[in-house]
Amino acid sequence: MSTTVGVLSYQGDFQQHIRRISELGVVARAVRTVEALAGIDALVIPGGESTTIGMLLERFGMMEPLRRRIADGMPVLGTCAGAILLADEIAGSSQPRIGGLHVSIRRNAYGRQVESFEADLRVTDGAAWPRWAEAPVHGVFIRAPVITSVGADVDTVLEFEDTPVLVRQNTLLAATFHPELTRDTRVHDYFLHSVAGL
Repeated sequence: MSTTVGVLSYQGDFQQHIRRISELGVVARAVRTVEALAGIDALVIPGGESTTIGMLLERFGMMEPLRRRIADGMPVLGTCAGAILLADEIAGSSQPRIGGLHVSIRRNAYGRQVESFEADLRVTDGAAWPRWAEAPVHGVFIRAPVITSVGADVDTVLEFEDTPVLVRQNTLLAATFHPELTRDTRVHDYFLHSVAGL
């Protein structure tokens, strides 16, 4: 049976994530229900509005099944709002969140949509994955959150101005930028092959 990666498809640029994963030769499909969640091997949680996505997860009965799958080791990539939803601590917010990623995060830390920007990112010394050396990784930041602290079991993979922008904790990977908005598939490739082992 082939491996299937789900992309949570309530909001955000989920079609682009599906496209990037498919370009890497892996089956990708939209996930909106508990039944669809049960049929996947890994999950991508895209950007969007984190409070709205959290409320929809609760409304459709997805929050607890998703937490159980994560606790059982299902690999998850969260980008922008997805990273916020995975964080254990969201500064100044009691919004619904999945949790499980031992980081603190601050929403919209760079400002409004007009403060969105793009930048080349720095690969950390401990990020031992050969493909990072191919070319600079370019990050697109749109109303981006900032990871303000990481737990002892969280590794920083990519940084921008000494701030973590791609972090990994076992099978959880979180990006504060939008890797689906460039032609560079390396963040998805890293998730699928290095993190998820697919």
